[in-house]
Amino acid sequence: MKILVTGSSGFLGKCLVERLLAHGQTDLRCMVRSLGKGAPLQGLAAAYPAAVIELFVGDLRHKEQVDSAVDGVDLVIHAAAALKGSPAEMFMDSVVSSRNLLDAVAARGIRVVIVSSFGAMGVADLGRGAFVDETTPMEKHPERRDVYSYTKLRQEQMFWEYRDRHGFELVVLRPGVIYGPGSGHFSNRVGLKLFGRFLHLGGSNLLPLTYVENCAEAIVFAALSKEAAGQIYNVVDDDLPTSRQYLSLYRQRVKRISTIPIPYWLLLWGSGKVQAYSNRSKGQLPAIFTPYKTRAMWGGNRFSNAKLKALGWKPIIRTSEALERTFTSFRQETTTP
Repeated sequence: MKILVTGSSGFLGKCLVERLLAHGQTDLRCMVRSLGKGAPLQGLAAAYPAAVIELFVGDLRHKEQVDSAVDGVDLVIHAAAALKGSPAEMFMDSVVSSRNLLDAVAARGIRVVIVSSFGAMGVADLGRGAFVDETTPMEKHPERRDVYSYTKLRQEQMFWEYRDRHGFELVVLRPGVIYGPGSGHFSNRVGLKLFGRFLHLGGSNLLPLTYVENCAEAIVFAALSKEAAGQIYNVVDDDLPTSRQYLSLYRQRVKRISTIPIPYWLLLWGSGKVQAYSNRSKGQLPAIFTPYKTRAMWGGNRFSNAKLKALGWKPIIRTSEALERTFTSFRQETTTP
């Protein structure tokens, strides 16, 4: 089976390629923006000499390059996405690029696995501490969230629309917060740095973490499973820490940081004030915080990986070890000149 991986040189993509090789896949086409970005993937060839790792230099924003990339493949794992940039750039890289890919795979009937996001789910109106699983409805008000959530929602919706029209096999994975060596130190679910101080906003909320190798294993496991066709799987690890526990471990394992804890009730109240002032000032003060965003990000949800486990997946790295590996890497970053 020939497999195309988009976003293969990214933080998650490199692990996806390694896990595919570990599962015995030997014919991989890795789409990269430049040959230089594919250098880490070439290093895997030595560990898996029986495999063919083809670096395909191309850009999903160009239809003719996408057509060439999918030619002859049996499975596409679509992990490419825009994580930052202007709204226009993120829409182009996540939505327009995905449409080009969909046009190519729909014409050929290729099985597709996409990496979506927790941001595609509508949790703001579920209530404090609500349980989130695959039955949670999709976000109905993406304009009230952030640009990333909007683009991931529209991307996933588009894939389902094309699947319904063209009938190809589709599997959707929705990771929570993907972390590990090389990732950011703090998800917004823990807090934000404003005016030189770190505001701890997560309190005792569980963090929907998934270690990058565990997340890659989940995606590959579902990609290679016939039973996964047409299904959605949320991806979180076992033994999730709370935001407070994560912050405490970070201080012990990485470095001491000064934080200002903001309780949820105060954050919700303050968000309302910020939104009201933003409305009165006609946007002179951006509504960085709103009650809707606060409920969506810091509403204290609980998370399940039961559906993914029922498929046969299990984390390959325990959370305690994954955190230790990650914090060791972070500590080395902070001490390296």
